[in-house]
Amino acid sequence: MIRSATPEDVPAIARLIRALAEYEKLSHEVVLEQEALRRHLFGERPHAEVVLAEQGGQVVGFALFFHTYSTFLSRPSLYLEDLFVLPEHRGQGHGKGLLTHLARLAVERGCGRFEWSVLDWNAPAIAFYKSVGAVPMSDWTVFRVTGDALHRLAGRS
Repeated sequence: MIRSATPEDVPAIARLIRALAEYEKLSHEVVLEQEALRRHLFGERPHAEVVLAEQGGQVVGFALFFHTYSTFLSRPSLYLEDLFVLPEHRGQGHGKGLLTHLARLAVERGCGRFEWSVLDWNAPAIAFYKSVGAVPMSDWTVFRVTGDALHRLAGRS
């Protein structure tokens, strides 16, 4: 079953984020604060949304997403930040269920695109995404500014 997350789901979402970071060998980068997560997902001005995959009343996967905007299409886009299903629950349709749910939301909300990034080494995810019709955008490179570099760029070093 796929459902929208509620504030009561924040601990489960946090556990899944940590499990995702462990899977991606990026646990050292996690500085997750549950109250910040709660505020950013369910506060006065939510910055993202989460849908959950459940099996037998247990949360086994999640997708965190938000809207961006395509100037070329003059339409909103849906951006999938993270999708993760616990390893012991993979192959049971949860990942495809989450993607299908988000695709439906994108269509209902008039989005012109539904997109996401995937780590180059994650061959199982790449194969899965290709199997549902996604295509890699090999002519684009993601850039990121964080930490001290972000503060310098903002003129607040």
